[in-house]
Amino acid sequence: MATYVTFSQEKSVDFTAIGRLCIDLNANEINRPMEETMTFTKYVGGSPANITIGMSRLSRKTAFIGKIANDQMGRFIHSYLERNDIETSNVVTDHSGAVTGLAFTEIKSPSDCSILMYRDNVADLLLTAGEVSEELIARSKMLLISGTALAQSPSREAVFQALEYAKKHDTVIAFDLDYRPYTWTSKEETAVYYNLAAAQCDIILGTREEFDMMEVFEQNPEHSDQVTASKWFHHAAKIVVIKHGKDGSIAYTADDKSHRAKSFPAKVIKTFGAGDSYAAGFLHGIMHGWTLEQCMEFGSAAACIVISSHSCSDAMPSENQVLKYIEDCNNGLITAN
Repeated sequence: MATYVTFSQEKSVDFTAIGRLCIDLNANEINRPMEETMTFTKYVGGSPANITIGMSRLSRKTAFIGKIANDQMGRFIHSYLERNDIETSNVVTDHSGAVTGLAFTEIKSPSDCSILMYRDNVADLLLTAGEVSEELIARSKMLLISGTALAQSPSREAVFQALEYAKKHDTVIAFDLDYRPYTWTSKEETAVYYNLAAAQCDIILGTREEFDMMEVFEQNPEHSDQVTASKWFHHAAKIVVIKHGKDGSIAYTADDKSHRAKSFPAKVIKTFGAGDSYAAGFLHGIMHGWTLEQCMEFGSAAACIVISSHSCSDAMPSENQVLKYIEDCNNGLITAN
């Protein structure tokens, strides 16, 4: 079995992420537009936060690097991380008057979901390079970055400083592309910073559309996955995962191989959260040394559990829950909507 990335077993923290910490307000009245929705349930949100929560639920020792507002929502996020056994030594409190980012979710139908984001003057984008703990990254086996934190300074510089520390201390770097167009000023700006960050990463995960966004200055008119993936193997990448929604995902490796895995049926309530739970499941498998096919199947099953639930963070499953879901699907006990 090929092992594409290796982890330093002496390090005490399995997984550390940097970036967005916010609040998800998920509509309770589903199958209707937001204009008619009156009540919402509050959850911790933000892609890197969700992935970290997912890794913690999978019994990984985790930590987070980020900035929270000095308000009730910031304190809610901090206590939630603590309750989920996520180290918060590098979760910094802002004192400039910044607020917590909010994401209101609309669930018109299982296939028609949208998110209304409030991202002005948010604390998570105010994390500075000087606030990133080199010591924490040095004792972490893996560092995850995500695209939203690259959208503005000083958060952008904080991510690049974290990448520098990870390289210095042989910490494996994963990049969840997490492209949110409303936080960027232009496609060109987005492509430049995404490409600069991706060039330093060992594992890159994103949708076909997210990789297309990174290829503004390149020639790939057929949107070829093979062309997209091969570029990154000339840099640091060992694994590139390109996701195609219902059509599943393909993992490419530097030995010119591609890997596919089956997907699973789900009783879909909403679509958001799928990518975060997939990433947690996939990276958990990578850290176990499973085959890429096993990692992808595990990630797919984890995603099915989350999209069958009202929340994202609260619904992140344990390893036993994912394995049981796979078993039930294989036995025909779970079918799609």
